Amino acid sequence: MGQNQEMAIAQMREAVHKLGSSTEGFAETTLMRFLIARSLDAEKAAKMFVQWQKWRASFVPLNFIPPTEVADELNAKKVFLQGISRTGHPVVMVQVSKHFPAKDQLQFKKFVVHVLDKSIARGKEIGNEKLIVILDLQQISYKNIDVRGMITGFQFLQAYYPERLAKCYLIYMPGFFVHAWRLVSRFLEKATLEKIVIVTSEEEKREFTWEVGEVLPEEYGGQAKLTLVQDVELTPLELDD
Repeated sequence: MGQNQEMAIAQMREAVHKLGSSTEGFAETTLMRFLIARSLDAEKAAKMFVQWQKWRASFVPLNFIPPTEVADELNAKKVFLQGISRTGHPVVMVQVSKHFPAKDQLQFKKFVVHVLDKSIARGKEIGNEKLIVILDLQQISYKNIDVRGMITGFQFLQAYYPERLAKCYLIYMPGFFVHAWRLVSRFLEKATLEKIVIVTSEEEKREFTWEVGEVLPEEYGGQAKLTLVQDVELTPLELDD
C-alpha cells in the first residue's frame, strides 16, 4: 500500500469519527474499497462508509439474509453460483428468462443482498473480493423485463458493495431489450458502466469464455454443471469484509 493510500485511510478514519461512527474492527482493505469508489476523497468515502454501516445495521440485522426470507425468489431457480473464474473471481449467473418483476419489492431487495453476500463469501475462501456477474438474456420475453429490478440491483452494488464488481457480462441480448438497457444505464456510475460487457462480437465471446474458464456451464459451451445459489453452503459473510 502506497503512502498516499495510507494517508487517505488515516484521513478517512478521522472523518468517520467526526461523523459519530467508528472504523474499529474494519480492515484497511475494506476502507480502501470505499476510498477507491470515491476517488480517494476521504470525506466522501467516510460519508459513504457511515451510510453503509447504518443501512447494514437496519436492513441486515443478523448480518445475513436467511433463505426463509427470500423463499419465493429462490424457488424461481434463476440464480447460480458457479465457483471461481480463471481470473480468480466468484461467478454469479442469472437466467433472466426465469425472472419476473417482483410483487414483493422488499423480498426482492433482500434477495439481492442474499445473493451478493453469499457470492462474496464464496470468494473469501480464497481471499478474493470481486464478482463476475453474468446476465443470460437468452429466450426472454417482454414479461421478463424488469427495469426497476435491474436498477435496484446495480444501485445496491454501487451504494453498499463498492468495488465488489469485477465484470458484468450481458449475453444473448435481444434487440427489444436495448431500450430497457438504456433506461437502466442512466442510473449507473461511470465506473460501473466500464465494467459491463455486452457480448456480441467473436472477440467478446472469446474474452467471456476465457475469463469464466472451468466454471462455465455446459449449456454455454463449458464443462461445469449449473449450481443453484441455494445449493451452495457457505459461512455467512463477516461484517468487516
